[in-house]
Amino acid sequence: MDPDFWHQKWERNDIGFHRAEANPLLVEYFGRLPARKGGRIFLPLCGKTLDIAWLLARGYRVAGAELSRTAVEQLFAGLGVDPGITETGEWSRYSASGIDIFVGDIFRLSGAALGPVDAVYDRAALVALPAEMRARYTAHLEEITAGAPQLLICYEYDQALAEGPPFSVSDEEVDRHYRAAYALTRLASVEVPGGLKGKCAAREKVWLLKGRVSG
Repeated sequence: MDPDFWHQKWERNDIGFHRAEANPLLVEYFGRLPARKGGRIFLPLCGKTLDIAWLLARGYRVAGAELSRTAVEQLFAGLGVDPGITETGEWSRYSASGIDIFVGDIFRLSGAALGPVDAVYDRAALVALPAEMRARYTAHLEEITAGAPQLLICYEYDQALAEGPPFSVSDEEVDRHYRAAYALTRLASVEVPGGLKGKCAAREKVWLLKGRVSG
């Protein structure tokens, strides 16, 4: 997907995907992640989600990756925090107490730059990418997080009835991308009230991914 697509969405404030509160599925199922109290949680393609404030308020540290500088600036403004900004090659790192957000192309983020994370919360990254990019993304995410456990939220709907993003990701596709490295547990499947963008019936699926070696 062309990065300009997302830059233009943020510049136009065309961000219907942004929730005005923490995701209820995060609130309900985050406790299933084997993440230590105060651990560092990575949110890929994080935008300015209020899920970050929810995690920080509960004593977790947060790392995020986001393409749009506008989104990150709005995130810190919403938190009421002035970040320190470090330019490192192709990345800009916005940091404050307990939070590091990397601004740039996630595929150029290395594990060394990211640093250790205890868990991954993927609310909006996998479903934001078209089918031809998802295998590359899932492999890259596993690599840079050293196979950290994940809480993954996906949408599933008839892709012929509505355009993504968010794209439809079936149970079979989740299994295909992650089964080699993770033990998969589907925690929930809930109907999206009013359907996806009001166009078609859809369900949100919540998955727990735990590394097969580390458990």
